[in-house]
Amino acid sequence: MSPVTRPDDSSIAAMVIANPAAALVFERHGIDYCCRGRRTLAEACADSGVDAAVLAAEVAGLGSDSAVALPDDVAGLIDHIVGSHHVFLRDTLPRLRELMDKVVAAHGAAHPEVQRVSTLLTEIDDDLMPHLLKEEQILFPISLELLRATGPTEFHCGSVRNPISVMLMEHDRVGELLAALRDATDAYTPPADACPTWHALYTGLAELEADTHRHVHAENNVLFPMVVAAETALG
Repeated sequence: MSPVTRPDDSSIAAMVIANPAAALVFERHGIDYCCRGRRTLAEACADSGVDAAVLAAEVAGLGSDSAVALPDDVAGLIDHIVGSHHVFLRDTLPRLRELMDKVVAAHGAAHPEVQRVSTLLTEIDDDLMPHLLKEEQILFPISLELLRATGPTEFHCGSVRNPISVMLMEHDRVGELLAALRDATDAYTPPADACPTWHALYTGLAELEADTHRHVHAENNVLFPMVVAAETALG
């Protein structure tokens, strides 16, 4: 579980905060910059078997893409997370489940490995849907209330750190499931005999992973530290 402080400047999470386009490089190399974003570049590359010098050169060669920069205030960031990432998940997961069912029905006998993919996708869906509600109904309203507070504030859950700690644990679990999904799909590479539906499924799963990484990064490494700092400032 990540701490609720701003990532150290030497971390890969800080690299993505400074230049959001760096996330594309980390995704390309299969490096988790959200749940495990507190690692240094050298640590992350060693864990993933990637040449740190090559990756650093790729990041250095990026332009700064201000179009994907995150809002720098709590209210704006919450609006972005709900309007972008929560909407994406609610639109995408049912479609992927439908594609998954078709692939299992058509290819499950010849490719029993797709059963593992189906199980992982179901677990991700089952974990994320209640998670979104907890954020929208509990954590985000508390976070916005902190912005209006003029002195120390205590909520029904105590400190805002308490629901944040739950969100962090759930993020870690989804990160583990996504890593397992990447492994089970050979990094979203369909077999030679895959039909168009299977190709569409794996393309969608790759998009799910990338968007969820951006989602978790925005919360773990940007929003949560901002909210905790706001509560701390109230005394």
